[in-house]
Amino acid sequence: MAVIWQKKIDAQHYEIRTAGKSRRLYKNGVCHSQFNPGNIVTGSIWDLLILPSCYQPDVHPARVLLLGVGGGAVIRQLHSLFCPESITGVEKDALHIDLGRRFFGLDMDSLELVEADAVDWLRRHRKHRYELIIEDMFSESSRRPVRAVPADGEWLKCLTRHLSGSGILVMNFASEEEFRESAVCQDMKLRNRFTSIYRLTLPTLDNVVVAMHKRAVDHKGIHRNIMHNPVLERAVMSRKLKYRIRKLRQLKHG
Repeated sequence: MAVIWQKKIDAQHYEIRTAGKSRRLYKNGVCHSQFNPGNIVTGSIWDLLILPSCYQPDVHPARVLLLGVGGGAVIRQLHSLFCPESITGVEKDALHIDLGRRFFGLDMDSLELVEADAVDWLRRHRKHRYELIIEDMFSESSRRPVRAVPADGEWLKCLTRHLSGSGILVMNFASEEEFRESAVCQDMKLRNRFTSIYRLTLPTLDNVVVAMHKRAVDHKGIHRNIMHNPVLERAVMSRKLKYRIRKLRQLKHG
């Protein structure tokens, strides 16, 4: 692995590394993005963040909000696989945005990159609604990723208010413990605002990704719908994409 760019700003150390055709953004020793333009599927956490877009057959989100851009791996995947009408990426670190444009090809017409604190930005844009919100905001501590915003009830309510009536909320948790402590796991009333909720994992990672759907999703049809996408089908068949999906329990209404 070669370092092709690096910079220190105060106590923050940024690097762009290459491994073959893959480019990776590191900040303080933590990988924030990995993307290979010749291979859309990364084999890592970013794949899980985009998979819920496949759950409904022949229906993909038109308006996407990504909270936490990093270098832009998820944006490149979404653009390549689903071509949303618009993608809004909100990122607090201005250098991440600059590096995403310089090294990760974040120059598509459908993309708006916003330098802002995501919590403040959502409060200022109360009327905006999205078919897909991906919450993937992490900082670093002791060379490990840590959540930038606690996944408590207030944060989950804020995110939910910005979903369309058929929207999907996807959240990334760095570990099982982090997920178990979150409102997604603890607050059943909040969970009941969604019709279908699934957790996604990879056998090689500790992360837990949760996808919360306003529309009902047929558990038996998820794999079939994913396999309708030729790129994802090849990744599954080659065993590069080894996802696991499990439905989360909800309270019965009435």
